[in-house]
Parts: sequence; structure tokens; C-alpha cells
Amino acid sequence: MPALTDHPRATHDALARLSEEFATFPTEAVRRCVTDVHACMTHLGIDASPDQVERMAREHLLGMLKSEPPSGRTRASGGDGGH
Repeated sequence: MPALTDHPRATHDALARLSEEFATFPTEAVRRCVTDVHACMTHLGIDASPDQVERMAREHLLGMLKSEPPSGRTRASGGDGGH
């Protein structure tokens, strides 16, 4: 994935931010989400800049978090500011 490897520092920073923000998910799941988002954006011909990939991955992770019933959450606060 050229765009991810072309920006190793930005990618590392994005993964660190997302892993911290979505600590309810395993770090590997966050990394796979970022990788999948990048692959999808590239496949669709969309500019897969590190900022764009991070924003889209954040939306995917937030969607997964919110789709989980409250009884299934491992922590009261999540990536949506504690709601």
C-alpha cells in the first residue's frame, strides 16, 4: 500500500491516535480497519492520504462502537466522547 508506506510517520501517528481513542478495540483490529479503509479508498480511486484514511477509519470504528448494544461494551466510555 504505497500511500501508507509513503507516510510512515503520519500512519504511525494515526494508528496511535485511533488506538487510544478506541481502546475498547484490540490494537490489531484498529490497524486492520486502517488498512482496509486504505485498500477500499485506493480501489475506488479516491485519494488515500493519511488524513483521509484516518478520518474514514475513525467513522468505521465509531460505527462499530455504536452498533454494539450497551450491555456488550467492555467500557462505559468509548470513542464518542464518553457517551
